[in-house]
Amino acid sequence: MRDTVTDECGVRLIRLVRETIGHKLGQVEEVDQSGLDDDVLNRHLATFVTLKKDNKLRGCIGNLEPVGPLVTSIADNAQSAAFHDHRFSPLSREEFGDVVIDISILTRPEPLSYEDGKDLVKKLRPGIDGVILQKGRARATFLPQVWDQLPHPRMFLEHLCRKAGLAPTAWWDQHPEIHIYQVQSFHEE
Repeated sequence: MRDTVTDECGVRLIRLVRETIGHKLGQVEEVDQSGLDDDVLNRHLATFVTLKKDNKLRGCIGNLEPVGPLVTSIADNAQSAAFHDHRFSPLSREEFGDVVIDISILTRPEPLSYEDGKDLVKKLRPGIDGVILQKGRARATFLPQVWDQLPHPRMFLEHLCRKAGLAPTAWWDQHPEIHIYQVQSFHEE
């Protein structure tokens, strides 16, 4: 990955997410932005912030294209994942301590050309590629981490089609546009 973030910066970004959410909940007085002046942190990179509770998704918001400096993108997506993911109620103070944070920094999505569904399955790299599937206005993505729950390409693509509001077989019989990307991921232990 060209814009690699050091492990030290990754740890600092995780702390930024926790402090940003904690501040919004009134549990952290001030968000400490010291140590965030590294050049890469000011680069414009796409990011996702994922929150998990009891090893289950509790919120996930991000952007597939850069929308501002990495630090700003991470902080904005942290608040959105905690309080504005339409699939969940806003995160409560009681849950905050039980949430585990994962940050993904994305490469720029690249189109994946393929002949048919069989060829698409062969070209995807489970555990490596994040996938954006689009057919008309229907669009959805899965981060590479989703391969952990859906390790078989056919199952992965069926669930991705459902997420986009398409028939589960659309990846096979409708030849949607496919873009792939990779991530650098940091998560709390």
